[in-house]
Amino acid sequence: MDYKQAGVDIEAGYKAVDLMKEHIKKTMRKEVLSDIGGFSGAFSLKRFMNMENPTLVSGTDGVGTKLKIAFLLDTHDTIGIDCVAMCVNDIACSGAEPLFFLDYIACGKNDPSKIASIVKGVSEGCVEAGAALIGGETAEMPGFYPEDEYDLAGFAVGIVDQSELITGKEVKQKDVIIGIASSGIHSNGYSLVRQVFRMQKDVLDTYYEVLGSSLGEALLTPTKIYVKSLQGLKGGNINVKACSHITGGGFYENIPRMLPEGMHGLIRSESYEIPPLFNMLKKDGDISDQVMYNTFNMGIGMAIVVAPDQVDKAMKIIQDSGEQPYILGEIQDGTRGITLC
Repeated sequence: MDYKQAGVDIEAGYKAVDLMKEHIKKTMRKEVLSDIGGFSGAFSLKRFMNMENPTLVSGTDGVGTKLKIAFLLDTHDTIGIDCVAMCVNDIACSGAEPLFFLDYIACGKNDPSKIASIVKGVSEGCVEAGAALIGGETAEMPGFYPEDEYDLAGFAVGIVDQSELITGKEVKQKDVIIGIASSGIHSNGYSLVRQVFRMQKDVLDTYYEVLGSSLGEALLTPTKIYVKSLQGLKGGNINVKACSHITGGGFYENIPRMLPEGMHGLIRSESYEIPPLFNMLKKDGDISDQVMYNTFNMGIGMAIVVAPDQVDKAMKIIQDSGEQPYILGEIQDGTRGITLC
């Protein structure tokens, strides 16, 4: 009896590492001090010593049950982008610059080409976020996961000068809420999505004119990474007073998280056009508006708060970064929370 007979193929693990190296190299920053394949990743902070009070910011997350759709469609090259996005977007909300990322893949059977495909997506996300992929782990766990399934999670670290942390403490009445468009459902709410749409390949392969793609392609559209937009606002001297990554819990949970006590967000639901996929979900699932806005991002992946006199400049910077901004509403005095009208 050996380890391979027990279900763990060490040689497949070696091959997976070799296949992913070319993708990992694309993410390297000059601060990385370690080589691929070591026991840990080393990252120099010397470049940031000019900060008055350098502050590390961390975030960790996974992709959730969106993976189930990737399994059904045997499509694994974008799911890694989701994993990176869910971590670095949270970091960027604080005003921090993402520095490095680590991934964790647990699978029932190590298929080197599939693992490399997943890591390819992770590396693409890291390149977009400007973060180095300095380490990770692939755990083959036979008997724990089905052979053709896996889980994916990540961990990211960023840095910001403490004086530049986005805390929400400066938010006041008449400040403006700007939303930045999402690319779709992103990586939250898929347990409900999978109840609304039949999870069969023929259903997911069905093309919808209103979506401009098959249903499966629309559902697997990777989460947007907003690092470039938020760093652009910082570089453009925009005082982003508050920032919220619209993830699980939708508008109702996430927007209040960026507000201080005594501040209330007024959101105009007609301030932007809701993408067709959300309308399909609402109709096919007979889902109320309350549940939709409390579960999904509804077409807005990131929300920020700025002073009225900075709105036009902020909108232009976001547009120049390749994203679509909308003026969602404004801040009022009141109980911390939001009102959709």
